[in-house]
Amino acid sequence: MGVSDFNLKGEHKKNIALFASIVKLALADDVLSEGEEKLLKRVANRFHILDEKYKEVLENQNNYPITGLHEYDERIAHLFDLSKMIYADDEVSVKEVGILRRICVGLGFPIDNVEKVADEAIHLILNDNDLEDFTKAIKQVNKF
Repeated sequence: MGVSDFNLKGEHKKNIALFASIVKLALADDVLSEGEEKLLKRVANRFHILDEKYKEVLENQNNYPITGLHEYDERIAHLFDLSKMIYADDEVSVKEVGILRRICVGLGFPIDNVEKVADEAIHLILNDNDLEDFTKAIKQVNKF
């Protein structure tokens, strides 16, 4: 197996774990709405997750631990996807916010700033910000 094969497999594993964290948010209320399902299918397609793996992750999302991302912009992009999932059913529940905060810790956001980052992320999605504006705003809230 070549190094590039290993990297692809590692990248795919990371994408599956990231997808599983989005599934956790979608199923926080034990119901998968039409909007949530559309977003999940779009993310699965972007991450090259085939139908069989998609179904497996839906049924067993807790089998895929949250993985920290090394690149800061990559963390913010995943936070963007997570935040979009929270509002995909046109509601934001307390349970979803709690899950988002825990996932933010797993992604590598500072524990003492997770609440502020998660709340700002949700606010930005509610105001229909794109990824570029979202990234700028999160960097302002989460200054090093």
